[in-house]
Amino acid sequence: MRVMFGSWKYLFKNLWYVLPFAIVPAVFLTLSLDYTAITRMVGAVLSGNPRAGFLDYFCALSYIETDVLGAVYNVCAFFSVALCMTLMLSLVEKHMRIGKRTPSGAFAGFGSLFFTAFVITFVYLAVYEAWAIVLSAVLFAVASVRNIVVVYLIDGACLLLFSFVLLYLTTVFYLWFPSRQMTGFGWYDSFLHSYRLMAGVRWKMIFSFLLSFAVAVGVVAGVSLLPELVFRAVTFVLFVFLFLNFGIRMETVYFETDKVDREDLIRSYREL
Repeated sequence: MRVMFGSWKYLFKNLWYVLPFAIVPAVFLTLSLDYTAITRMVGAVLSGNPRAGFLDYFCALSYIETDVLGAVYNVCAFFSVALCMTLMLSLVEKHMRIGKRTPSGAFAGFGSLFFTAFVITFVYLAVYEAWAIVLSAVLFAVASVRNIVVVYLIDGACLLLFSFVLLYLTTVFYLWFPSRQMTGFGWYDSFLHSYRLMAGVRWKMIFSFLLSFAVAVGVVAGVSLLPELVFRAVTFVLFVFLFLNFGIRMETVYFETDKVDREDLIRSYREL
């Protein structure tokens, strides 16, 4: 339970310090969603005819847009996620490590950490897009089955299985950034270190991610039936909190698994 909810506790306790880092990424992540494709897909499922072409599935699942404006949103989303994640995690790490929450902490080691965040963001993007391609192909193949009930059952099973695979892969790289940040190891050694740390909490993390992922999918699917302005507004708020929690949870899990004292907690106890 501490693994799952420790990051949320830190987030709400320090919300006004970390919130600014999530605004720009959330804007471009929201704009990168294909509202038309998602609405069409959800409508098809609810209408009793869950069949679509490969591109329809892929556009609904993927973050990569083919039009010029969408490509601009994609690029801005990628760089803003890498940049703001670097700044936020630098601030959070310093706060947890020494107990001080200062704006200058956001720029501690920025030069080396930004490239690390850039690479890890690219890795996650590549993993997600590969997942979206394969899942789209599988759903397209299943759509050829004549029996609608069977299509629904197989689609549901595929979504559960593929979601598990995606979340498992997420845990593989999850502590890589804080490992590089805290230890200063090279790429390979820091990855091995982070992988070993994750081994003891992997299933807890998968369950934790599953809760967030299920909420995110449910919210996006639900608001896709509403006007686009409402859809964008709600998904913006959703991405703000998902971005903050995804990053902060990296630090809270790393400090716990590597048995590093949280000075932000120690100072709070001393003040009591």
